[in-house]
Amino acid sequence: MMFVPGNNPGMMADAHIYGPDSIMLDLEDSVTMAEKDAARLLVYNALKTIDYGTTEMVVRINPLNTPYGKKDVEAVVKAGVDVIRMPKTETAEEVRELEAEILKVEEEIGAVGRTQIMAAIESALGIVNAYAIATASKRMMGIALGAEDYSANLKTNRTPGGAELLLAREQIVVAARAAGIACFDTVYSNLDDMETFRKEVELIKTLGFDGKSIINPRQIEVVNSVFVPTEKEINKARAVIAGIKEARAKGSGVISVNGKMVDRPVVLRAERTIALAVAAGVISEEEAL
Repeated sequence: MMFVPGNNPGMMADAHIYGPDSIMLDLEDSVTMAEKDAARLLVYNALKTIDYGTTEMVVRINPLNTPYGKKDVEAVVKAGVDVIRMPKTETAEEVRELEAEILKVEEEIGAVGRTQIMAAIESALGIVNAYAIATASKRMMGIALGAEDYSANLKTNRTPGGAELLLAREQIVVAARAAGIACFDTVYSNLDDMETFRKEVELIKTLGFDGKSIINPRQIEVVNSVFVPTEKEINKARAVIAGIKEARAKGSGVISVNGKMVDRPVVLRAERTIALAVAAGVISEEEAL
């Protein structure tokens, strides 16, 4: 998910050509107070006029308790955004308030249920309430970590190893999995240190995250190289899936692959590997069957 400032028309026009899975047009932190209204109009026009293809389009709005938040919601829902990203989410009630604002606009334009919600969790209170936030709305498609504000809230600093974020990351993954939604990790802003960035991507994949927020197209290849299954992993997963089909055809509840018994967790991991491979375009849906 690549962040793009909502006050930069050139970047908004070109962002999709680099191949991110998701583009997040930002109306919050990257836009000064003096530019809020102009950026909102730019984002509205970008969503209405630029062909982003199949790229998921997300807009980070300003908080609803500011003079800009509700205007942001109205503009981007009318423009047909896929997902609204809530910044600095701390309670389930905030999610329900946003949901009500979205519904109001959707009813006006005859598109009820079209807009999804992503909640960015950026404080200690938000982490404590992560599961309540994740389950506050049927529109909630995922929760994300905002590390800079979170670290400041903890009265600490971000470090290369990320020890200060470990609890928050684990809490977000657990809450997302319990709620049956996706989870996304925070940005890494040092573009001169791609080695540490790769290690961070490897860590968050190990923790169970579905994806990574980025700020520059150069980071896309690193994220893909970590998350996209290798040929060896795909072949292993295919063998497990084939074993499942063979066992079912025989009416057997026991699955064996290469002489080894296969239990349910192995099957679930194999299915996820195949799903990731299809999503990344490494194999086709027909090849996954």
